[in-house]
Amino acid sequence: MSNIRFEALKTAFEHKPTAVEMPEGKVKDYFAQDVFTREKMKEYIAQEVLDQLFDDVDNGRTIHRDIANVVAIGIRKWAMDHGATHFTHWFQPLTGGTAEKHDAFFTLKNGALMEEFSGDSLYQQEPDASSFPSGGIRNTFEARGYSAWDPSSPVFLIGDTLCIPTVFVAYTGEALDYKTPLIRSTAALCHAAREVCAYFDKQVKHVHANLGWEQEYFLVDESLYTARPDLLLTGRTLMGHNSAKSQQLEDHYFGAIPARVLAFMRELEYEALKAGIPVKTRHNEVAPNQFEMAPIFEDVNLANDHNLLVMSIMERVAEKHHFRVLLHEKPYAGVNGSGKHCNWSMSTNTGVNLLAPGKNPYQNLQFITFLVNVLMAVQRHNGLLKASIVSATNEHRLGANEAPPAIISVFLGKQISAVLDKLEQAKAEEAIIINAKKEMKLGVANIPEILLDNTDRNRTSPFAFTGNRFEFRAVGSSANCGAAMLALNAAVAEQLMLFKNEVDARIEKGEAKERVLFDVIKKYIMACKAIRFDGNGYSDEWKDEAAKRGLDCETSVPKIIDNYVLPSSIQMFEKTGVLSAAELHSRSEVKWETYVKKLQIESRVMGDLVVNHVLPAAKRYQTMLLQNVLAVKQVFSADETASLNAMDYSIIKQIEEHSGAILEGVEHMTDARHKANRQVDERSKAIAYHDNVLPLMAEIRAHADALELIVDDEMWTLPKYRELMFIH
Repeated sequence: MSNIRFEALKTAFEHKPTAVEMPEGKVKDYFAQDVFTREKMKEYIAQEVLDQLFDDVDNGRTIHRDIANVVAIGIRKWAMDHGATHFTHWFQPLTGGTAEKHDAFFTLKNGALMEEFSGDSLYQQEPDASSFPSGGIRNTFEARGYSAWDPSSPVFLIGDTLCIPTVFVAYTGEALDYKTPLIRSTAALCHAAREVCAYFDKQVKHVHANLGWEQEYFLVDESLYTARPDLLLTGRTLMGHNSAKSQQLEDHYFGAIPARVLAFMRELEYEALKAGIPVKTRHNEVAPNQFEMAPIFEDVNLANDHNLLVMSIMERVAEKHHFRVLLHEKPYAGVNGSGKHCNWSMSTNTGVNLLAPGKNPYQNLQFITFLVNVLMAVQRHNGLLKASIVSATNEHRLGANEAPPAIISVFLGKQISAVLDKLEQAKAEEAIIINAKKEMKLGVANIPEILLDNTDRNRTSPFAFTGNRFEFRAVGSSANCGAAMLALNAAVAEQLMLFKNEVDARIEKGEAKERVLFDVIKKYIMACKAIRFDGNGYSDEWKDEAAKRGLDCETSVPKIIDNYVLPSSIQMFEKTGVLSAAELHSRSEVKWETYVKKLQIESRVMGDLVVNHVLPAAKRYQTMLLQNVLAVKQVFSADETASLNAMDYSIIKQIEEHSGAILEGVEHMTDARHKANRQVDERSKAIAYHDNVLPLMAEIRAHADALELIVDDEMWTLPKYRELMFIH
């Protein structure tokens, strides 16, 4: 066995569970202890200031700078009381992760050191905008950009640093992050949904989008991780033959959590809970060494902040336990990839989940109104929603091993589908009855009682209704949820606006509200039938059927990204005030550029692996076999030699064929990469990488994986799948 792999395995087996010091008491005793919650604000900030602050935040108004100055003093005192020495604006650039620049709580005035954290420092800072992806909005010589406080998301501590959630915008005002358009989209959805709620309950003043994310991830021992250059540099294995045993027995799923992993999970949960992240669920996932954590639902903006924060905490805690977290959507071929299922719903200030069936037919009409409008939004913008979740990493996951396919459809389940089918056939005169209180009731034959657990589960559906919410299953594990959520919020907001305009126009002509609601809903039910699909999303029949229905069936990531700049997408985003045409063009440029860079890195790493690891190991084994052939010839007769060397000759030939194919493949891959790099724009580069470089990488991998089975195990330098996935 090679020294590299041997030492990595030896170290991995020596790693034992790390002791975790958990606090005494209940979770409520330390939950959000590192967060400056509204309750804690009362200890540091005057009540009249808080009343104004909370009123502004709750009603979406801009915080006055005078208020910010007073709040900043309270925040600094709380932070320093808890050991903070620095602060940072914590924002979400288009890299997909988070960014921060730390400043100390002091300044020099007249040569004297003074503690300081002003309202201006809280309110706004100036990171270098040219060094983050901007898709052409910012040039290197136009570096100014601003991060600005998001008071709707509480500040928190990480170690000795106060973190202030902020938006990040260009000097010219365009959004350069995910938080800015996400906040805009929630405001648009709130307004549009509130207007529609007025048909049913005029007490509704606010509607909130809620998000419950499920974060899947793999763990791998750090010594094995560092012995795999592909994992280290790309987050996934660019080669590696399947283990004889992987997930086929499904014995890992929901199994007993290994002791070392459980120690990691306990500390992860503790750190997350201290940060105010309400994590509730942990379990083994389907693939070996794959796991999942999930929190309780929260407001979509806060939930997204918490997901990004937990990914950061996850990586930090994993290192303490001698693990590395793999958030790549497909770190291993042939087994399940990792998603970030985004469970999305809408709720009112009156405590009603608009996607939950009601207790009577009247409430169910409201439920069906919002349900059908979501279906219409997903159908009208199914290509855009797909664009919001595609990437170079998620491309490997979609369409296999329980991941949803790259065609957006909606699973409703038998009961909800039956209700919609009945409504489609019903007549308004038969369905609507007005009682003495002017409430509308629908005949039981048309809208029956709907149970909360009214759907089965469909693992092949990218967008599934699961009882009282929609589960956007296609989102990738490494992604910023905000990309998908802002697209979904905006699409639904636009659709609700269209619905209200159509209903109001007919009411103004003198038609009864109840009849109009029923007629428009019925029309929408018929119009959105193309997006509804309860069958097997993996089947070839569905691909053919989806194309006939007019759904977006494109599988090339660079071409899917085109959906961002379709006239319908630009019109929708501008109408809702979420993103301008310039911002949309910049985001598509960023996505193409990121796709190119990731494949550039992967192809270069693959070339290095095969040339410096795979081929030398194969050549050493081939040389050993040739020496054995010569030795046999010196001892045995010609007939005996032919018989004894037959297997060696066969293996020598196979090694030569695979090695030759790899060398030829690397040469072609390098040439294809150079040609792609010469394309004049990022979209053309991305398409060239997808069409010409990616297939060659797959061919090289096939030959490398074949050699892994042939070459003597002791000569193979790279940790194998059976070691990466089963050592914990």
